[in-house]
Amino acid sequence: MIIGIDIGGTTTDIVGLKGSKIINPLTVKADDPVTSAAGALGKFLEAIGASLSEVTTIAATGVGANKVQSKLFGIPVVKVDEFTAIGTAGSFLSGFSKAVVISMGTGTAIVIVNGKEIKHWGGSGVGGGTLLGLARKMLNITNIKTLVDMASKGNLNRVDLTVGDIAGRSINNLPASTTASNFGKMADEATNKDIALAILNLVGQTIGILGIAAAHANNLKTIILTGRLAGIKPFKDILNRVADLHKTKFIIPENADFATVIGAAITLANGEVV
Repeated sequence: MIIGIDIGGTTTDIVGLKGSKIINPLTVKADDPVTSAAGALGKFLEAIGASLSEVTTIAATGVGANKVQSKLFGIPVVKVDEFTAIGTAGSFLSGFSKAVVISMGTGTAIVIVNGKEIKHWGGSGVGGGTLLGLARKMLNITNIKTLVDMASKGNLNRVDLTVGDIAGRSINNLPASTTASNFGKMADEATNKDIALAILNLVGQTIGILGIAAAHANNLKTIILTGRLAGIKPFKDILNRVADLHKTKFIIPENADFATVIGAAITLANGEVV
């Protein structure tokens, strides 16, 4: 069994891989990278009732991977480039060999996959960290579930300025409901629930537009979304509205929230680590 470990800024993901079978992806909190990797491995093996002797190699990726030594509990550790892991996972999980793959984590990374060629196209500092940072400062909320629950009862019309607010009607192919300025209205009567939804909308629209721009720039039609934000329903609804406006579609494959760690394990299994 190959183990994949993705050591991020706030969490560490871990998964097992036997052949092409994905085994028990799970997440632990990440403080110190080495401690987090060791703790994740122990928790994973306990969860599936396996021992260290069943693990052949560990594929480590993410911002904290370089802090892990060449062996962990005597098991060889191979570092996998994070962008390679993102692209590999997006292609593997979706079945598409040519696509834009967006990894929505603390920030946002955009990767272009063209067969076996994987390259980092760009990204943004706007991501999950932005959601929580704005929620903490504006709403005194530190939990994304609480933010999402509040947003489900929010009204964007009291926070975001629309094309209809400015022009009084639709303009060309832009419906009147199209956002002209995130947080551009901010009415006095705007509630915390409205602000929660506006925060989600700001981040979702920014990521969606960047992904569409990447697809246009690379003459691609397929855009694959991965990362934890992909599983949040109101966030998916926002992204789908962006896709509809631009006559495209975002694909969210199964296990999208564990894509990067799965990609690291698959990259190692395929012998494609540089």
